[in-house]
Amino acid sequence: MISVTPITIDHYPFIAVSVQLPKTNLLAVASEKGYIMCGALDVALLNEKLRDRGIVAGRAVGVRTIEQLLEAPLESVTAAAEELGITVGMKGKEALLKMREKNL
Repeated sequence: MISVTPITIDHYPFIAVSVQLPKTNLLAVASEKGYIMCGALDVALLNEKLRDRGIVAGRAVGVRTIEQLLEAPLESVTAAAEELGITVGMKGKEALLKMREKNL
């Protein structure tokens, strides 16, 4: 099953996506600027092979719900995310707010 749900964090809109697969869930929350995602995100690929795209993204591991993704510390982030002040260890929702902050 695939779920696409609008969510609000500090009055800002985001889109939460959950894909239920056998024995795992793919989770992501996106802003206009970038996204956070579960452990399936390959940050090394984004930083190395797709670096020219400037993808703003962060990865949290061990999460099973969107709520956990928002509260979990990011385990890795892309170089483009670091340029926006998004750091390893930052909570997912804080990273999303940083992405939003930079859109204004």
